[in-house]
Amino acid sequence: MPKLVDKFSREINYLRLSITEHCNYRCFYCRDDEHTPNCKREDILSYEDIEKIVQLFAQLGITKVRLTGGEPLLRIDISKIAKLISRIDGINDVPLSTNAHLLEKFAGKLYQNGINRVNISIDSLIPERFEKITRGGDLTQVIKGIDAAVQAGMSPIKINVVAMRGVNDDEIESMIDFAINKGIDIRFIETMPIGLSGIEAFTQHISEKNIFSKINKHLNNQLTPIASNKNSGPAHNFKIKCTNSTVGIISAVSNHFCQTCNRIRLTAKGDLILCLGQEDSISLKDAIRSNLTDDEIKRIILNAINKKPEKHEFNSIIDNISNQQMVEIGG
Repeated sequence: MPKLVDKFSREINYLRLSITEHCNYRCFYCRDDEHTPNCKREDILSYEDIEKIVQLFAQLGITKVRLTGGEPLLRIDISKIAKLISRIDGINDVPLSTNAHLLEKFAGKLYQNGINRVNISIDSLIPERFEKITRGGDLTQVIKGIDAAVQAGMSPIKINVVAMRGVNDDEIESMIDFAINKGIDIRFIETMPIGLSGIEAFTQHISEKNIFSKINKHLNNQLTPIASNKNSGPAHNFKIKCTNSTVGIISAVSNHFCQTCNRIRLTAKGDLILCLGQEDSISLKDAIRSNLTDDEIKRIILNAINKKPEKHEFNSIIDNISNQQMVEIGG
């Protein structure tokens, strides 16, 4: 059976797998203040569902599976899921995206069960501001989680900062220094107009050009571009000279990377999302729980890949995905 290649000749080898819609933080750009997940346990993919789906994706050429949420560490069987996925033939990279609130407790066990690296969301180093952005988050606990990931041996460790004008753009320099001191990497992310909360936060958008200007000025031009490859992800990355850290910018809006997109997303409810900027999806949960053969399900996946759009329209249409919260999609 053919591999996952869309009609624009992009090879798809990366699956972002959300394992829960629940999150212990309520970041204002990610979901509405009143939003509460409406899924029941039977609505989300079971351990067995996940095993079957990832096996089929691996047979179709997926090599990387990132565990996301919501907050994935809220799922009680996450270590079991990580171990299972990391042992599936063809899967050689199982990273985690987390807010790190619970990472201090789980880092060692996750690493032992196949989580080789981690991306951590942290949008401020000022405790009061961090609490406001996350609507109740604990910065101290997140930093403990970062330290635990370092101690466990995860590498690379990246912190992701959503840069927002008038919110945290005055911390770009201090966030870089924090990453350098920890010996970890840092990525600044442009705000994206996803969901009503994301569309509202988009008024605070900062362009890649302006973010880079602050970075370069702070580091006195001590940056060396890192050549990209098909597995390097969407960030424009730079090595910070005389440090163990890199800095990057993910510019999904002002300088999109759609021409090299190699990813698809699977929500906790089993919906296959082909692009963050489109509403089209297909339920793989229904397919897995039916009497369809493996080949029939793989054919459904292959047919869905052909619907992956050439590019998103963030920079021209910002209300085409207003009916979903980022927390529901898996980021």
